[in-house]
Amino acid sequence: MIEICIYGRGGQGGVTLAELVAHAAIAEGKHAQSMPSFGPERRGAPVLAFLRVNETERIKIRAEVTAPDVLVVLDPGLLKVGEVVSGLKKDGIAVVNTKKPHEVMKSEMAVDKIATVDAMGIAREVLGLPIVNTTMIGALLKATGLVTLESLTEPMEERFGKVAAKNIKTMRKAYDETVVS
Repeated sequence: MIEICIYGRGGQGGVTLAELVAHAAIAEGKHAQSMPSFGPERRGAPVLAFLRVNETERIKIRAEVTAPDVLVVLDPGLLKVGEVVSGLKKDGIAVVNTKKPHEVMKSEMAVDKIATVDAMGIAREVLGLPIVNTTMIGALLKATGLVTLESLTEPMEERFGKVAAKNIKTMRKAYDETVVS
């Protein structure tokens, strides 16, 4: 089973990211669950979402993820607020939205494996909005191969309607531009 923590801020779409990937995993015949973890936060407040995907077995755990295989960081400012990477498993990977060069992020973060992409830049360019959830799906998939890009088409079309094509474009662009090492 792959367990993922998604760190973002209210309005960035972290909860939606978890839901879309869960739907795609289920469409591929896998077992998945997504759940948010937040209280009465408002736009801009820190938000945490969880995602689990299992290839073969039903997921019976209903608790929050405390030792993730993957961290997805939508807002790099959250890396300075607390110990975001502290629970990451030894062989885990951090997927980070950042303008910083990959090698700089790799040296700054205490992780063995990292994937970086300028998701905000891509979102502003393609969507015209600073919402990075679908962009970071592309980065997550490049880093993990959790599901295929194609399996996200239907969930995105259902969720975003007329603007689904732009969201799919941001996902693909981020997939292409994500650096993993």
